[in-house]
Amino acid sequence: MTILKAIIVDDERLARVNLMKLLESHPGIEIAGEAGSCKAAVDLISIHNPQLIFLDIQLCGETGFDLLAVTGRSMKIIFVTAYDEYAIRAFDVNAVDYLLKPVSPDRLGESIERVLNKSTDQNCTAGGYDYSDSIYLKLNNYSSRFIKISAITFIEPVGNYSRIFTSDGKHFMVLKTLKQWEVDLPAANFKRIHRSSIINIEHLEKVEKRPDKPHQAFLKNIPEPLEVSRRYARRLKAFN
Repeated sequence: MTILKAIIVDDERLARVNLMKLLESHPGIEIAGEAGSCKAAVDLISIHNPQLIFLDIQLCGETGFDLLAVTGRSMKIIFVTAYDEYAIRAFDVNAVDYLLKPVSPDRLGESIERVLNKSTDQNCTAGGYDYSDSIYLKLNNYSSRFIKISAITFIEPVGNYSRIFTSDGKHFMVLKTLKQWEVDLPAANFKRIHRSSIINIEHLEKVEKRPDKPHQAFLKNIPEPLEVSRRYARRLKAFN
C-alpha cells in the first residue's frame, strides 16, 4: 500500500481536529503534524518533508498561496477551505482537489483515492513536477506569478538564487538553487548540460560539435548558445 506523509495547515484548531478525525479511516495517509500559520507550516515542512498538504487558503492575514511561494517544495496539494472563489487559482497550481468546509467524508475519500492513484502512477517518474504543471513562484517581496513547467526554456544559477528563462522571452529570479530544480523537474524533459545550466530539451533546436572545444546547445528564442560540458554531453546524445 502506498502511504503518503501529510501535514494539515489551517488557522482554526477545530477544523484541524475534525479533518484529522476524518483521515483516521484512510490508512494511506500518515499525518506528520499540523500548523496554524504559514511560519509554523514552513517549519513543519522543513522537518518532515511531506508529500501531501491539506491546506486552508485564508491563514490569519496570509494565504495558502503565500505558503506555496515561500516553500518552493514539490508537494501534492488538497485545498480545504470555506471559500469557493479561489478554485480556479487553486487548480492553476495543480492542486489535486479543492474541498469546501464542512468537509464531506465521501468527497474526502474521493480526494484521497485520487492522490494515492496519482502517486502510484508517478512512482517510477523522477522529479516532483509533471511537465503539464503550473507552479506559483514568489519572485520578490512584491510580486509572484504562475509559470508553466513546459514554458521553461532553461535555468541558470545566481548564487543561492536561480534565473528562469521562459519561452516568451522573459526571465525571473527565484530563491531556489539549481540542485533543487534538478530534483523537482521531470527528468524526461529537463537535462543538466553544465554545472551552470539546466535545459528543457523540448526547446532544444540543435547541438553543435566543436573539435577540441565544448559542444554548444542552441535553444528556441535564446540568442546565444549554451556550453555543454563533457561530463553532461552524453545526456544529449540523441541530438548529436
